[in-house]
Amino acid sequence: MLRRTFLMLAAGVATLGVSAAAVSAQELPKLKQKDKYKVGFAQTESNNPWRIAQTESMKAEAAKLGYQLVYTDAAGSAAKQVADVNSMIAQGVDLIFLAPREEKPLIPAVMAAKKAGIPVILLDRNVDQSLAKAGKDYVTFIGSDFVEEGRRAAEALDKATNGTAKIIQLEGTTGSSPANDRRKGFEDYIKNKPGMKIIASQSGDFARDKGRQVAETLLQAHPDATAIYAHNDEMAIGAISALEAAGKKPGQDVQIVSIDGTRDALQAIIDGKMLATVECNPKFGPKAFETMARYAKGEQIEPWVVNTDRFFDKSNAKQLIADAY
Repeated sequence: MLRRTFLMLAAGVATLGVSAAAVSAQELPKLKQKDKYKVGFAQTESNNPWRIAQTESMKAEAAKLGYQLVYTDAAGSAAKQVADVNSMIAQGVDLIFLAPREEKPLIPAVMAAKKAGIPVILLDRNVDQSLAKAGKDYVTFIGSDFVEEGRRAAEALDKATNGTAKIIQLEGTTGSSPANDRRKGFEDYIKNKPGMKIIASQSGDFARDKGRQVAETLLQAHPDATAIYAHNDEMAIGAISALEAAGKKPGQDVQIVSIDGTRDALQAIIDGKMLATVECNPKFGPKAFETMARYAKGEQIEPWVVNTDRFFDKSNAKQLIADAY
C-alpha cells in the first residue's frame, strides 16, 4: 500500500489529483515523546562548503542527543531525493528533516511521508506553498529570509556604486526557493533604481566551477558589466576567477555581492576582491532538533522558524572570519 501510494505521488505534481487531496485531508502526523529517535535527514547535495557545514551540524547534534540519524545525499537530483525519502519511510524513521532541492518536485516526498504518518521538517529550502503548507502537510520550514537576503545584497551594491551599475546575475539552482527568492529580493529593490540594470542572468547552480564558467560566458558577451550579483558565495568565488582570467580586477573594475558568509568569501572581502556577502547560516543542527523536541511535546510550531543572518563587508570581515565555515 505504501509503495503504491508513493508511486502515485511520485508521478509528479501535475498528476497528484485525488491522491494529494486525500493526503491533505489527513491531520499532520504527531511525534511521540521518547528518549531516543530514529531520524532521517535527506540532504540535497554535498558539493560546497555550505552543504558540508550543514550536514556536519546535523550529524553532530544527532550524535550529541544519542539519536540514530539516517542520512542520504541526493547528489543534486530531485528524483533521487524523492527516492531517498521513500527509503526513509520504508525504514520506519520517526521524523524526516528534508532540505528540498526544488520547490515542486519534492511535494510527492512530503505527501508520501504524511501518508505514512511521519512528520517532516523542511530545512533551508521550502516547497511550493500552493501545493503543501506548514502545519498541514509538514511541520514547519526552518530557514532564512531569502527575499531579505537579496534585498540586502542589492542595497549594499546600490550604496557602493551610487546607484549606477550594469549587473550580471548568477542565479542558484533553477526552481529552488533560495534562487527564486534571492532573485525577487534583489530585483524588487533595483526596480526603483533606474541606474541599476541587470544586463544578463543565468543559473550557475550554486556551484563554484559552474559559476566560473557562466561568468566567463556572460562577461564575454557583456564586457561593459560593472557588477556581479551571485546567489551564493561559491558562484561569487568562481566569478572572481573568471574576472581575473579576463584581465579585470574584481572589487575595482567589477563589484561583487553575494550570499552565504563563507570563509572564502570573507577572505575575498578582506583582500578587496568582493564588496559584501549576506550571511545564510548553515548550522541547522541545534535549531532543527530543538524544534523537533518542541513538536514532540505537543507545542504549536510556527509555520516558519526564521534564522537571523548577519552582514559582512570590509568593516567586519577581518574580525569575524575566524567564526566562518
